Amino acid sequence: MISNRQVMAMLDELVELTTLDEGSPQSFKVRAYERARRAVENLGHDLSGLDQKEIQGIGGIGKSIAASIAEFCETGRVAKLENLRLKYPPAFRELTRIPGLGPKTVKMIRRELGVESLDDLLAALADNRLRDLPGLGATSEAKIARAVDRLGLAGKDRRIPLVTALPIAETLRRDLAGLEGVEAVATCGSARRFRSSVADLDLVVAADPSRRSEVMETVSGHSLVEETLLSGTTKTSVLTRSGLGVDVRVVAPSQLGSAMLYFTGSKAHNVRLRQLAMERNLLLNEYGLFGEGDDRLVASETEEQIYAALGMEWLPPEIREDAGEIEAALDGRLPRLVSVEYIRGDLHFHTDRSGDGRSSPVQMVEAAIGAGMEYVAITDHGEDLAINGLSRAEMKAHRREIARLGERYPEIEILFGCELNIGVDGDLDYDADYRLGFDWCVASVHSHYDLAPRRQTERLLRAVADPAVSAIGHLTGRMLGRRPGIELELDPVLEEMAARGVALEVNGALDRLDASPEVVRRAVAAGVMLVISTDSHHVSELIRMSYGVSNARRGWATADSVLNTLPREEFIRQVRSRRESG
Repeated sequence: MISNRQVMAMLDELVELTTLDEGSPQSFKVRAYERARRAVENLGHDLSGLDQKEIQGIGGIGKSIAASIAEFCETGRVAKLENLRLKYPPAFRELTRIPGLGPKTVKMIRRELGVESLDDLLAALADNRLRDLPGLGATSEAKIARAVDRLGLAGKDRRIPLVTALPIAETLRRDLAGLEGVEAVATCGSARRFRSSVADLDLVVAADPSRRSEVMETVSGHSLVEETLLSGTTKTSVLTRSGLGVDVRVVAPSQLGSAMLYFTGSKAHNVRLRQLAMERNLLLNEYGLFGEGDDRLVASETEEQIYAALGMEWLPPEIREDAGEIEAALDGRLPRLVSVEYIRGDLHFHTDRSGDGRSSPVQMVEAAIGAGMEYVAITDHGEDLAINGLSRAEMKAHRREIARLGERYPEIEILFGCELNIGVDGDLDYDADYRLGFDWCVASVHSHYDLAPRRQTERLLRAVADPAVSAIGHLTGRMLGRRPGIELELDPVLEEMAARGVALEVNGALDRLDASPEVVRRAVAAGVMLVISTDSHHVSELIRMSYGVSNARRGWATADSVLNTLPREEFIRQVRSRRESG
């Protein structure tokens, strides 16, 4: 059965490809697909089972798109989408994610230079051929080359952003888990370790041996799959329509733990584990932990059993990078990492009062209550952010609405907040006195990403020094796979944040995951408190909290280093105390 989430993914792809085909994100067709996507997102029931006429009756979905949705729900495919995929294959679409290469530009360099892929673009850049094209020039060519380099696209080992890979993994995992005879399906590899990008996907399926062929056939015939590269009795490798490789391995249920351990990695972590096993006269591989020489099985069913046999407690996947975790576990010094269960509040939270929000304040508050939050800061955009920001008059009306919501929902503390925009010189929205009227302010960079590191550092230091600023949001402003973050001098910024009690946000949006785990670890060491936030713009995005937590765990963050693990009363006391002292 096709889920609403799969329909939204299909419409998202139509938005992307139609934008490319039309040459503009503002074309009528693109905006129609976007409206339909929002309509499905806000739908309170499943689309599957509805006919075309019933789908067309949903506000925001026209006749043509309703026909496409009905076709997708019935067959798993859409003819329009198939044709666009042929016209713009994944290798070509990858070019549109490079800053400076919009739809019209990539189509022009395809037409004029025959550029069909990143390799073609790299060759054109090496020969300085872009500079002679209309509207480009040497400066634009240099900026494109720098963007390619900063996004890490020029290396041999190209990686796919987690925001692209994780939904594919979840869809395959769910569909395989529903097969008869399948006991468990685990996403492994870099995705399980929650790296911000992956080379490919690894799925381990624990199933009855008699069901192996069914698992393989389901993978090869899946609607997400473009081509089967390898098909065996226990392993199949496929290429998805987005260009992502997927390896699926079927093991006996008794081997699930050892297979998950082996295929989760990292390679360096696994090498250390095998060395530890050898020191104990044991042999560790994907089938289990064995007595060396006698083939005696010591452990294989669970990862916990294997780690215990090697003299340590289970290690969270996020920190399996051979970065000191094994030594810490052997010495009993492994920190208790933060988990979703510790989170009490969400402090970066938008509503449809922001131009980019898609759920009303009451819907967002009810969603926060449903997620178990004790407090939430509604942080709609300030006036300086073009299109999306609120004027002073609008913000005052917004404050009154938030106050009424506080009376209506006493079970949750609702803070009147704002996401302030950090300007080119560190200036912020509104005036100083007005800013102090907010209960909580997160300040974020939304523009001027190409400034020199010193200027970026200075603008951040100025924002941190403002007494109204409670936290710095998505520190570098990166958009994974599409935009490199700003370059800054990190240590001075962290030192100033620690001195002024300004928290560092760990943004849970999959296309941000900002701050990075490396920055998180340095921030904690510098005495900076963290705030894990969803940056939600719709009720469906509260799942981002789990993503933010996983990213923070990669940085070895513990619960006591995260401000929004505090109970409601203690958190409010601290916020008010800082406001009064500031």
